[in-house]
Amino acid sequence: MTTLNLGIIGTGLAVEKLHWPALQRLGDRFKVVAYCDIDYDHARSFADYSLTDPSNFARDYHALLARDDVDAVLISLPIPAVAQVLADALESGKHILCEKPQGATLAEADALWPIVRAHADQVLMIAENWFYRDDLRFAMHMLQQGEIGRIHTANFRRLKQLIPRPGEFSSTPWRWQGAYEGGPILDGGVHQIAMLRMLMGDIDTISGQVQDVNPTHGGPSQFSVNLRFTDAAIGNMMLASPSLVMPPDENGLRIYGTEGVMSINDERILVWKNDLTHRHVVEREDPGYVHEFRNFHEAVAHGAPVVGNYLQSWRGMEFIHLALESAAQQSVLSANREIAPLSRWPIDLWLPHGETSFHVTVETTTYEGLVSG
Repeated sequence: MTTLNLGIIGTGLAVEKLHWPALQRLGDRFKVVAYCDIDYDHARSFADYSLTDPSNFARDYHALLARDDVDAVLISLPIPAVAQVLADALESGKHILCEKPQGATLAEADALWPIVRAHADQVLMIAENWFYRDDLRFAMHMLQQGEIGRIHTANFRRLKQLIPRPGEFSSTPWRWQGAYEGGPILDGGVHQIAMLRMLMGDIDTISGQVQDVNPTHGGPSQFSVNLRFTDAAIGNMMLASPSLVMPPDENGLRIYGTEGVMSINDERILVWKNDLTHRHVVEREDPGYVHEFRNFHEAVAHGAPVVGNYLQSWRGMEFIHLALESAAQQSVLSANREIAPLSRWPIDLWLPHGETSFHVTVETTTYEGLVSG
């Protein structure tokens, strides 16, 4: 198996909590040979827990990109800093796995398209771990098999307190200072858009409303949108991130079809049909980061297709920004069809390289009647 020499640009919380645990499990595929950060404390902490040789540290990311022994780079930077570094990394000829989103504004992401296209021979993945989550892949597989018939309606809601907490992502100043369009709605909302596109298809039109009732973070905290999908299904999505403690509530996605209803709440998936309840509990290997790195490695080493490519991440940004623009204009807006056609199944169902059939570990229980839980 080919081992890729990896350079890491940015060694903050995302690397510590998300990427490094996945890389540890893929030690036969990746070897960290260089790392870079303008924050010496972050860099020192990374060297300590990863046991990476401190002599491989660089404060300037250009020095890392100039190294001949670096095959690929992981870019894990604050959103406002990503676009320029991504452009430079492409120009350096490296393969790239870059944290989402790829720009602080949709205009920044648009401006990168010519550079991305000019370097189509390099592997470029924009990290969207939800494309690789086993629970969502299982739900997608069932829907593609017609588990609940033709889908006509969907409803998603997520209400959760958001305040700066030490050691958590909400504590990073660039997040609560609102230095990018959309604030927490962009930062987190692209995940929910990714899920909807996996399960419902591309979004054709969108109408949004926003409010800001959270004094601890910049940008809108409350977000409600009505959606029409490419196959004429309709739906809505509500994201709320107030500073108040939220009472216990049922978050998640519910999808309505002509033959049944599906509820998705993390690894628990319920299907109600024919007066029966099927409760599926999916064993998640991790929240998708291991699969994500596997897909990246297989793309570099074996030419496998990248599921989380630039277009898919750009679509997520586009729909968030359309919703924000719709709220400002009080109008219904349509998706851009010039970049790429809209599709009923725009996201490929990821399978490990060489596998031809879908498989995850699922515990299924069936109950008489339409029961909850």
